[in-house]
Amino acid sequence: MSGEDLRRRRTNVRANVRSAPGPCAHWNDEDADFIREVLDLVGDKWSVLIIGTLADGPIRYSNLGDAIPGISQRMLTLTLKHLQRTGLVNRTSYPEVPPRVEYALTDLGTSLLSTVLALAAWSADHHVEIRRHQTEYDNGAT
Repeated sequence: MSGEDLRRRRTNVRANVRSAPGPCAHWNDEDADFIREVLDLVGDKWSVLIIGTLADGPIRYSNLGDAIPGISQRMLTLTLKHLQRTGLVNRTSYPEVPPRVEYALTDLGTSLLSTVLALAAWSADHHVEIRRHQTEYDNGAT
């Protein structure tokens, strides 16, 4: 199959998805790509935990890392940079010795907070049921 045929098939699939009922029907290709990009960022487990941790106000980098079990310094740094780039988090560096850096939610980040906290609460409320389904599935149950 040629590259042109493949592109045409992909376009037709997206057109078919948009003609089906549901949220995708309301978005053009550019909007859909951007929506997926934002959902990839804010739906990432580390982003959810960082945003939730920043709910109480500014926090130092080291305290933020300590508050999120299992996150490596690399993932904390990368995720904070992505959240900054998107405008959800501010970084403030204070000219002190030793240097002090704090992170805080922006107004945009705060506007996402209730959604993130609701998702985290839903996860906590349903984790037993989800684990049961995963175990049944892994053991061959349908």
